[in-house]
Amino acid sequence: MKKIILMGRSESGKTTLRQALKGNVISYHKTQYINHFDVVIDTPGEYAQTAHLGRALALYAYEADVVGLLLSATEPYSLYPPCVAACCTRPVIGIVTQIDHKNADPEQAESWLQLAGCSPIFRVSSYSGEGIWQILNYLKEPGDQLPWETQQEAEQPREILSDKCGPVLS
Repeated sequence: MKKIILMGRSESGKTTLRQALKGNVISYHKTQYINHFDVVIDTPGEYAQTAHLGRALALYAYEADVVGLLLSATEPYSLYPPCVAACCTRPVIGIVTQIDHKNADPEQAESWLQLAGCSPIFRVSSYSGEGIWQILNYLKEPGDQLPWETQQEAEQPREILSDKCGPVLS
């Protein structure tokens, strides 16, 4: 499977997406530093939001086959400048997250990712599983075995663990 690095601002859904791609139970976990999980590199949002830490993302992108820029469908603005994907020597895909949120505007988020130069763009809900299959198929290489056998299995709702403050999904 192609290795993907997930980049985006804090709370865009990078860690939750990583858990969904692996077929794991969804639980809140704040990413404090760059983590390698088999074929997924999970990054802290602060790295994308801070110019000095952003250089680390550029270096780690060389360890991946694909760069995934995440943008929540609830965002009021885009973190990514126009044509930023052209600066990367890897394919840059766009991932619109939180598409099932009550305040979601996935069309706006997708248009911002298109402006950034992402192609293709996937719309996902890590909780319902919608769109996860398409990302896995994009990353799949000959001989790979996915966590699920069918699209229907991939799009089953995920179990969600609560944290001490109450349910993660509200």
